[in-house]
Amino acid sequence: MTSNPHIGSSLDNFLEEDGVLAEVNAVALKRVLAWQILQEMNAKGLSKSKMAASMNTSRSSLDRLLDSSNTSVTLKTMDRAAAVLGKRLQIELVDSQEPKTEISAG
Repeated sequence: MTSNPHIGSSLDNFLEEDGVLAEVNAVALKRVLAWQILQEMNAKGLSKSKMAASMNTSRSSLDRLLDSSNTSVTLKTMDRAAAVLGKRLQIELVDSQEPKTEISAG
């Protein structure tokens, strides 16, 4: 029987050991944010063109925001999208030892 060093460890520990935890977390957060924005756009009947115009940005900039794999979007762009949708962007710094909380869609 072989001994697996990852048995009993958490997924976060495994990803941290592989050096990809930060990237995986960023992609996960971006996917949630992109999904939330799309849900709100659909609920308000906003097309991408109307949303981009309301944000005073280009359609390609909005497409980058909605691209769940693109993590290089600025906070300013995210904040403008939230404001157009009648929402507020909330980002917080938490202790790395605290358990993760779920991101709500509302």
